Amino acid sequence: MMENLKICQSCGMPMQEEQYGTEKDGSKNASYCCYCYKDGSFAQVCTMEEMAESCAPFEVEGGRAKTNEEAKAALMAYFPTLERWKEKA
Repeated sequence: MMENLKICQSCGMPMQEEQYGTEKDGSKNASYCCYCYKDGSFAQVCTMEEMAESCAPFEVEGGRAKTNEEAKAALMAYFPTLERWKEKA
């Protein structure tokens, strides 16, 4: 099962199929999660830094970082590897 795990190309969240984003026609988009991508467009129009800010508490909650600052720094290093942020990095 793990080999089919996709990573959201906007926020970095590991996704299972039921968490995939959706296109305008309702079809699934396996590149982005349902929190980042709905009905064919991004749910939030934000900068990479704003995305890191909003994702940081989830990293702390999940035990992947001790503080929001540590989480944000790690996310700012990771996000440029994701499709949504590659050109803007």
